[in-house]
Amino acid sequence: RGRGRRNLLDIGLRHNEVRLDRLPAAFDGFTLLQVSDLHLDMDAEFQRHLIERVQGLAFDACVLTGDFRFHGFGPYQAVLDALQTLRPHLGEQVHAVLGNHDTVRMVPGMEARGFGVLMNEAVALRRGADTVVLAGIDDAHYFRTHDLRKALAGVAPHSCVVLLSHTPEPYRLAEHAGVQLMLSGHTHGGQICLPGGIPVLTETPTPRAYVRGAWRYRTLAGYTSVGCGASVVDVRFNCQPEVTLHRLRCR
Repeated sequence: RGRGRRNLLDIGLRHNEVRLDRLPAAFDGFTLLQVSDLHLDMDAEFQRHLIERVQGLAFDACVLTGDFRFHGFGPYQAVLDALQTLRPHLGEQVHAVLGNHDTVRMVPGMEARGFGVLMNEAVALRRGADTVVLAGIDDAHYFRTHDLRKALAGVAPHSCVVLLSHTPEPYRLAEHAGVQLMLSGHTHGGQICLPGGIPVLTETPTPRAYVRGAWRYRTLAGYTSVGCGASVVDVRFNCQPEVTLHRLRCR
């Protein structure tokens, strides 16, 4: 357990460069920091290591793809307190979606602390006269309250859309809707894996090709973070936790 605990606190930094057909020229090089599956109320030592990992990183906006608390029930004030401590290290633009461990009751407290929570809605990221649409859907795994049609209502055709979804499960819906890039988490990459990083459990019916790292489905580019925290038990084996810098490039 001690070794698994040390593995958990060794949060890595991943880089993902993705080329998008519809990306406006002004956004070439735009960088998103993705932080997923934080499970912040696990303990204070983990929170300190996460802050140390994101300090000093250069990015244009931060996105958080759900699962902010360790348990899927009970009090959540400790999560809000931890988010407040983390917030100054995430830059000016921060957007999030909820995961299957989270409760909608957390949303007012998160937004009061500077986390814009996207619940089947979208916002515009702007650079000069150019725009990228950042959409977010609610949890599609457990609560199944995701509504991509509502999230993209009013979005102009042929817009460059980046979708935040806690789980990669609705990847077919995203591709059909014309989403360019989908960022997800939830799987933890297996968290406890066989040698070589082969996951035993992923807690999703999504094909294994889409449960960790960069992937592509037809016209949709995707990335599934292995997350930076842990669920059920606070250890990791053969699966280093991560935060990810996504650099968007014009095709």
